Amino acid sequence: MATGRGTADGVQHGFPHLETVREAITALYRRLSHDGVQQYGAGVLPADVAFGEDEELYAGAQRIARVMVGQLRLPQARMVVGFREMEFAASVELEDGPEYFVELNSRFKAHRRDVGAALAHEVTHVALHRLGLEFPTTAENEVLTDTVATYLGAGWLLLDAFRRDAVGEQKLGYLTPEEFGYVLARRARVFGEDPAVWFTSPQAYEAYTRGRELAEREATRPPLAGAGWAARRRYAADRVRARSLLRPGSDSVVGGDGYRFDRPSSLRVSFRCPTCAQRLGAPVRGRVRVRCGVCRTELECDT
Repeated sequence: MATGRGTADGVQHGFPHLETVREAITALYRRLSHDGVQQYGAGVLPADVAFGEDEELYAGAQRIARVMVGQLRLPQARMVVGFREMEFAASVELEDGPEYFVELNSRFKAHRRDVGAALAHEVTHVALHRLGLEFPTTAENEVLTDTVATYLGAGWLLLDAFRRDAVGEQKLGYLTPEEFGYVLARRARVFGEDPAVWFTSPQAYEAYTRGRELAEREATRPPLAGAGWAARRRYAADRVRARSLLRPGSDSVVGGDGYRFDRPSSLRVSFRCPTCAQRLGAPVRGRVRVRCGVCRTELECDT
């Protein structure tokens, strides 16, 4: 797992991995199903991953690893946690199990508050390995791991590890702080769990707020019926343009703010499900109800 610390410019910000994050959420729902995802409604509690001042290092790390195993529903997996000098924050050997060896960077001996964040990422690697869920490249798999850890209730710790001081910024994981906030906000919409009260880092709260703003905009984009007036005006203009440019059977599309029009026969609009990010399609004919086949969300749309 990556770790970063440096000047104010040393930590990447914004949403550079957003498309992969959305694909990861869709893949998670496809693999676990709607009912499977619903089993992760309660996230890891701060008290369960807090390191006591007098707690022995290895015993504490093992205890927190067991918390992550429980959170990710891996009852037959045993984590053996060790520490060593390494370039990255942590690593795990993905074998057949049931025993997995996790190594944490030696710096966590002195920075125990972040042991839970590091273990959240590594234990999620094990969960994905057991699910047979992976993406084509290493970089995409790391984004998948951070996204799944966060969406299933363990990864808020990775965002809370984002801090700034007089020396610079530090973070854990491969998502940017804002992307972690975005995934947390999407989880919050599904489970009604607000992680903001758990953050110890002011910078983490700020990043969560920025991610939440994007997630909320996406949840009210056209053609969803709850879209705002200005967004509806843009959508109407794009619809007029699509009708004038697209001919039946055309392979062309006209894009908008998260939606796109095509015309295989009659005019249609496609957009991402605000719950699982699966791309959905609907005919352009006014008020319609669209049901997502992946997460079973029913959406009122005005196409």
